[in-house]
Amino acid sequence: MKKKTKMVHGGITGDERTGAVSVPIYQVSTYKQEAAGKHTGYEYSRTGNPTRHALETVIAELENGKAGFAFGSGMAAITSVMMLMNTGDHVVMTDDVYGGSYRLTTKVLNRFNLDHTFVDTSDSEKVKAAIKPNTKALFIETPTNPLLKVTDLKQMSEIAKENNLLLIVDNTFATPYWQTPLDLGADIVVHSATKYIGGHSDVVSGLVAVNSEKIAEDLHFIQNSVGGVLGPQDSWLLMRGIKTLGLRMEAIEKNTHTLVAFLENHPQVETIYYPGRPDHKGHDIAKQQATGFGGMISFDVGSGEKADQVLSRVKYFTLAESLGAVESLISIPAKMTHASIPWERRQELGITDGLIRLSVGIEDSEDLIEDLKQAME
Repeated sequence: MKKKTKMVHGGITGDERTGAVSVPIYQVSTYKQEAAGKHTGYEYSRTGNPTRHALETVIAELENGKAGFAFGSGMAAITSVMMLMNTGDHVVMTDDVYGGSYRLTTKVLNRFNLDHTFVDTSDSEKVKAAIKPNTKALFIETPTNPLLKVTDLKQMSEIAKENNLLLIVDNTFATPYWQTPLDLGADIVVHSATKYIGGHSDVVSGLVAVNSEKIAEDLHFIQNSVGGVLGPQDSWLLMRGIKTLGLRMEAIEKNTHTLVAFLENHPQVETIYYPGRPDHKGHDIAKQQATGFGGMISFDVGSGEKADQVLSRVKYFTLAESLGAVESLISIPAKMTHASIPWERRQELGITDGLIRLSVGIEDSEDLIEDLKQAME
């Protein structure tokens, strides 16, 4: 099946007993057993729920993995994956990582003596230099949030295999429609499915796909033990969102290219970050490992004051955290999504106060351009 077809017909579809075309919402906590320990495959919804299972099956198929897992948020998904590590282990992570992932690593996981090193993973030599005897995993975000750095996943896979490391990839920005990291050698793929996969700003969730039965068994044990699972109604919303993911991503990318062209010619814009630009560092790698460049743009207007003025004047761009929805969103990462990262660290990374991040939606591109134009003038 091609990707768009798989998004509609992949996984578990409908209900054989009733003929329902849509997977039912099994709003249930426990299940009747024929005898003690003898059941139909479901005993308690923390361990397994038919609606959640249908979602987990389709994300596994979309990422070409062995198994999928659904969690209550993207951070719950990442936390559960990191629990595959042990005390004293070390993880090499992308430096320009989502603020929530940075906070989890530096403020929570460090309490359990899980060591970490942040490096620019677009530079393979820096990655190799950061590996220690106790390193167990590489955690890659590509494209990154918010500077849209691109990491060569095949290269990271080679490094991981040479050093017997897990390769974990946050695929939120690219989605399985544009990029499938497991095909490029990753072991685990994570998504904040709140974003593009859900796509309608109405659900908070996280998804994971893995490439081996052993990792699947270990992660299911953690999922069941920790209990950060996604509920059946939210699981159903995600399955509905997945059916139109391909259509949305194509429309979003078309709009994004139009907006980038506008920003390139605007005098107030000092720098533009978008993997689809030929002069973007990593453009060629992005072109090789993904079939699209996504709908995220970051650009610098020079100061926090100017950025605030733009945000106060837009009409169609909604000032809000999150991304990947049908409506276009705008934010200042330094004050919002990445505020948990210390100021000094943000300056090192290039996350300035004048950096604006756009999540482009599916509105008419002419309206979006006119909105930005009037806001910036």
